[in-house]
Amino acid sequence: MDEDAREQALLTALTTEHFVLQTSRGATVAESVGRATLFLSLLSAALIGLGFVSGSEHLLRPYLGAVLPTLLITGLLTFGRLTQNMVENSLDLQRIRRIRAYYHRRFGGDSDFFADAVAGGGEVAATWGQVGARPGRRHLLLTAAALVGAVNAVLLGLGGTLLAGLLGAALGPAIGVGVVVALAGFAAQLAYLDRTSIAQLP
Repeated sequence: MDEDAREQALLTALTTEHFVLQTSRGATVAESVGRATLFLSLLSAALIGLGFVSGSEHLLRPYLGAVLPTLLITGLLTFGRLTQNMVENSLDLQRIRRIRAYYHRRFGGDSDFFADAVAGGGEVAATWGQVGARPGRRHLLLTAAALVGAVNAVLLGLGGTLLAGLLGAALGPAIGVGVVVALAGFAAQLAYLDRTSIAQLP
């Protein structure tokens, strides 16, 4: 195979890979939206149900005892998958940036086509720069996983408050326990999100 044929075969392979990666990103984003929507819909339905049973004390406690664990388990599973989706999307975006950088180096010449793919600042910074974001812990707060994590933290705090109340704590201390549990739960989820994203991204 001569050099021109090899170059053409490589270009065809890269173009196909570029298309596949774009499709993968689209599927990942669609799955994230679907999972987050499903969880929030379940939460909304649970709140509507809570409105129906709130007037009956003998129904309220069994309802919360059944619904809160269900929502929390679903939320944690959703959070875990959204974290995986975020990493998969980031890896796909980095691979696309490398292909675009090859296009620029090989065919860009003096033009600025795909020039953003070879911008300085490091690979991760250049990758996130393509979507108008900066890598860092503050950026993690804007992800769908962090959104679900915040809802999970509220559910944890509510569970902590109810449990403290059942154990005989007064309203003020019970709410204080709930706030501490909620903050600790949110911090733990953010730490997991940060650790996972750093560990899996090159």
